[in-house]
Amino acid sequence: MSDYILSVIPADQQWQPSRTAADRLTALATELCPRIPNGTDVRVDATWYDALTAVDPGECLESITCPLCTAAIDLQWWADLLEDNQGPTFTTLATTTPCCGGATTLDTLHFDEPCGFARFELAIWNADRESFTPTELATLAAALGHPVRQIRAHI
Repeated sequence: MSDYILSVIPADQQWQPSRTAADRLTALATELCPRIPNGTDVRVDATWYDALTAVDPGECLESITCPLCTAAIDLQWWADLLEDNQGPTFTTLATTTPCCGGATTLDTLHFDEPCGFARFELAIWNADRESFTPTELATLAAALGHPVRQIRAHI
């Protein structure tokens, strides 16, 4: 069975909230996404990471382009990078692009679907919605006490 995950991450990749702020965010996300299509409550997971962690769109990702030469980057390169790194965590985002051999960072790659890196993630599993509106994102950011981004994934 496949899952859809709507993740909320801090705009600052290194920032982590207090437990109280994360609890406020969790409560608000649960209020905004109360049920999945079969009528059961959604699952909302707050996770703190020790290192930068990729929060990517999974199967929704169809293309990546290089910020230096604008060439297409093979999705297998990204998959191998995640696997070679023993998961989606990184000590540095510095990388060399496979297309032009240029030095850049992973967070400057152009993903066709939003992708992010974070040390905190609120994951909402199988919500009956594609995304949050700009107004809802502002409300979520206020609850967390920090600007946020959203990532929609299919795994």
